[in-house]
Amino acid sequence: MANEIYRRPIGTGLTPEELAMLEEAEKYPIEYDEDSPKLSSEQLAEFSPVHYASMEERAHAMQNQEASVLVHN
Repeated sequence: MANEIYRRPIGTGLTPEELAMLEEAEKYPIEYDEDSPKLSSEQLAEFSPVHYASMEERAHAMQNQEASVLVHN
């Protein structure tokens, strides 16, 4: 199956065909490989959310991350 990108207006639901595709996909196991390895709990804990309430909040988070990198290097 080819990767496809669907765009729809916000607030619209999935079509019956899309729901059927998702239900079919749930039947298959997750397959990890060298490009998508299974991550440990420690690795997963390193992820942080990327949604910010405002651009100012994002800028502040980016500055803190840059400062943290400078301190650890």
